[in-house]
Amino acid sequence: MIDTVLVTGATGFIGQHLVEALAQKGSNVTCLVRHTSQISRLQPLGVSFIEGDITDERSLPQALAGINAVFHIAGLLEARPRSQLYEVNEEGTRNLTQACAACRKPPVLVVLSSLEAAGSSPDDAPRTESEPSTPTTTYGKSKLAGEHAAAEHAGEVPISIVRAPTVFGEWDRQTLNVFKLLRLARFGIHPVPLRRTMRLSLIHAHDLAEFLLLVADWGERLASPMNVQEDSGQGLYYVAYDEHPTFAELLRMAGAALGDRQARVIHIPQVFLWVLAFPYEAWYRVRGGSPGVINLDKARAAFAGSWTCSPEKARMQLGFTPSLPLIDRVQQTVNWYQDQGWL
Repeated sequence: MIDTVLVTGATGFIGQHLVEALAQKGSNVTCLVRHTSQISRLQPLGVSFIEGDITDERSLPQALAGINAVFHIAGLLEARPRSQLYEVNEEGTRNLTQACAACRKPPVLVVLSSLEAAGSSPDDAPRTESEPSTPTTTYGKSKLAGEHAAAEHAGEVPISIVRAPTVFGEWDRQTLNVFKLLRLARFGIHPVPLRRTMRLSLIHAHDLAEFLLLVADWGERLASPMNVQEDSGQGLYYVAYDEHPTFAELLRMAGAALGDRQARVIHIPQVFLWVLAFPYEAWYRVRGGSPGVINLDKARAAFAGSWTCSPEKARMQLGFTPSLPLIDRVQQTVNWYQDQGWL
């Protein structure tokens, strides 16, 4: 078992679930945090903290001293200007990998990437690890660039890459917004700005954390810098539930968890989303800061195809199956939101 661990992005939604899973298994966990990071949720877990930043390569060697595994969870989902996505998702990953390579005994490095690095999929053909990547969004392109940056040191550092689809669970405010919209729709009619046939792969953050631990212990590693280009899929994993619901089916599932079993979904034509996205994009370019909920990148993703991946390799090679079904995890998440007063 990996016993001395460094986690980047530990204070984020997924990072918190991972740190909790590591602590429960008795690992000695150090969290790389910035001086502005909120660490109060992690302190009761008995983990250690060291100040640093993946964009500051000088802060990394000390953080890696005595570490035998690194979970690289840190990343940006959106930014303005979008060049910041590459600064963190590509250059930050390169800095961390180079620092690992400089260690006397390089640690195992598990890089959390995204299905968006691969791109969308046909509605009836979930992506597999051996397919070439064709990212659609700026975020996806920056995550793929980060994978390639990590792969530059394949052979020197034992590296595995996990591409996650849509992740949900406790502490996740993006999923919370979906449930809030369901609550606000008093007449049970929920507009969806996505293609009617678009399907999604999902994973709960707890199950994702369990899989990341499994990959660190037993996963295969990238064999060469070119391997990340999916010529064989070696060292690359997808993780997801077997179900690939449409967004309408997912909303109905969420509605049922909230007691609204009559939730009706109305699909918004593509043109309306583009009409909204352009002025929002222009406004945020002038204003600066986050691109906001509606922007061109999200519009591209909404109509690019389905966003699905196959969990077959994770199951066949590492014996991984999520500990609870999707519908139970949705109900669990709703219950947690309600207990916390978020809903």
